[in-house]
Parts: sequence; structure tokens; C-alpha cells
Amino acid sequence: MRNKAAILLGIACSLGVAFTFHGSGASQPTPHRVEVVAKRFSFHPSDITVKKGEPILLVLKSEDVGHGLRFRELNVDLKIPKNGGTTQLQFTPELAGDFVGHCSVFCGTGHGSMTLTLHVVP
Repeated sequence: MRNKAAILLGIACSLGVAFTFHGSGASQPTPHRVEVVAKRFSFHPSDITVKKGEPILLVLKSEDVGHGLRFRELNVDLKIPKNGGTTQLQFTPELAGDFVGHCSVFCGTGHGSMTLTLHVVP
């Protein structure tokens, strides 16, 4: 089990993403659940505010075709299948600022304007 945890921690560190490991004895904070719906050519909500250092469970759902959501500076990239697909990722933002996420799966002519702003406050 230690080797598995060490490998996962190494991968998380190399990606710049912090994951929550559940061990015995230590109480872990419950991640803040953020649900985002993707539909040609927008995300709803399109603006989200979270706290730096607070674990986030980002749940992305598609209402039509395949979509993705990528925050390059945060090393976050989710991809979801078409027609009601859902995916999720837990991460902890360690940088404060405003980050613009883009759809990372080509979804049609308005794909380039499909963005979501993540405000990470101290």
C-alpha cells in the first residue's frame, strides 16, 4: 500500500495537482463539489469562485456532444463522452488568481469561444 501511495503522490506532484488520500486516523476535509454542465457552446455556470487550498470535486456533465475542460495553468484536463456523459476530478488549487478553462474536445463551430473562468481566492 505504501508503494502505491508513493507512486500516486509522485504523479500528483509532477502534475502540480494535490489529491486527497484517505488514511486511518486523520480527518480529511470534504471536497467542495462543483458541478458544471457543458452544452454547445457554453459551460454553465461559466464563472466559479473557490478557495486556494480547498479540495474541489469538479463534476463535468455533457448535455449533447463530447466536451472537455482544461485549465492549462492548473494541470486540470477532463474529457467527457457525448449524450449525457459525466466525468469528475478531485484537485486542490494551490495558486490564487483567475484561470480561464477552455473546451478541450472539438465540439463544432463555436468551440473556440467555449470558456469557463475559475476564480481562486486566498
